[in-house]
Amino acid sequence: MKLVKSLLLGSVAGLAAVAGAQAADLPAKKAAAVEYVRVCSTYGAGFFYIPGTETCLRVGGRVRAEYRYLEPEDRTDDAIGFRARGRIQLDARTATAYGLLRTFVRFEITRDTGVYGFSSSSANVDQAFIQFGGLTAGRALSFFDNGDLPTEHFGTLRFSDAPNVNLLAYTFSFGNGFSASLSLEEGRFSGRDALGVLEDPTDPDSDLLIAGQRTPDVVANVAYSGTWGSAMLSGAVHQLRAMPVAVGTTTVLDDSDYGFAVSFQGHVNLPMLAAGDALWIAATYADGALGYLGFDGEAVDAVYDADGEIDTTKGWSVAGGLRHYWTPEIRQSVFASYARVEYGEAATFADFNEWRVGSNVIWSPVSNLDIGVEVLYSNVDLRGVDDEEEGVWEGRLRIQRDF
Repeated sequence: MKLVKSLLLGSVAGLAAVAGAQAADLPAKKAAAVEYVRVCSTYGAGFFYIPGTETCLRVGGRVRAEYRYLEPEDRTDDAIGFRARGRIQLDARTATAYGLLRTFVRFEITRDTGVYGFSSSSANVDQAFIQFGGLTAGRALSFFDNGDLPTEHFGTLRFSDAPNVNLLAYTFSFGNGFSASLSLEEGRFSGRDALGVLEDPTDPDSDLLIAGQRTPDVVANVAYSGTWGSAMLSGAVHQLRAMPVAVGTTTVLDDSDYGFAVSFQGHVNLPMLAAGDALWIAATYADGALGYLGFDGEAVDAVYDADGEIDTTKGWSVAGGLRHYWTPEIRQSVFASYARVEYGEAATFADFNEWRVGSNVIWSPVSNLDIGVEVLYSNVDLRGVDDEEEGVWEGRLRIQRDF
């Protein structure tokens, strides 16, 4: 029995030795290489290469907390409001043989109360566009506006303040800071219901009859951007269409017309005062296209005249401001705007002037953190109407972090 045990143990030991020798002769399996994220310095700070590609990506965003006081007209009006806004954005860029391929998307979610809107939340695709060479397609900054203006106000002036719209555009770059763009954009309406009439004029709850949109707004610009500042001359053509229907003794014709707007917007850097100082101005004239003056519901693009045809509304605005750095961390802006609107002779609307003036002070204790306060006074004067001049004060506190 002992002899059998010894033979078995010896056989097992021999097999283990042979197997170990054979395993030593096999090639060792190497661990997979780890691909670390590489910094992409081509397009500025914050970009990195998406692993396995030549595409550079930057992840960014913003958080804004804002508190607003608006002078109430009567006891039923809110006087205060709270706003919280979160933003997430992705910027992907790839160099190609045809030029830069860029994809940009920005999402915003806003929670408003009080004067901002009674307990309302909204999710918004603020921007989403593709750029390929000179082509821009998607939702982006309107090519009617100069995005380089250092306005720094808290959204309180009257002018076309760089809105985002759906568009299809092409930009021709001539070098040395000069460019020209042609863009097809979604219609920018100011009070579109003015071109609609009630199915039943005696019933205020009756649906409005509004003629459908047939053509996009056509926008073009010529621009320059350089070390001293920027300048842009732009124009837009906007279609207006009326519905054929009888309203009282007036028959509204199936009329179509075109409005237009032209604008100059530019700024000058003032480093002789302090680093970062700048002066800016925006002047716009509109005929039948008051959306390009920054109006949205406070005025209308056109009305019906006595013959039932479209009578376009005319207006103009000028806005400007100065930004000054008292210290590298503390800056102040002073700004103002003036607008004038004139309706047709047969209109029941009153012509009016509006002016606004304000100032803010912003403290940036660390990079990309702004803590600011702003005060604004606005005044509307209905021309030809006695005692119809209204002035309103408002103030805002804003705390904002960009990353």
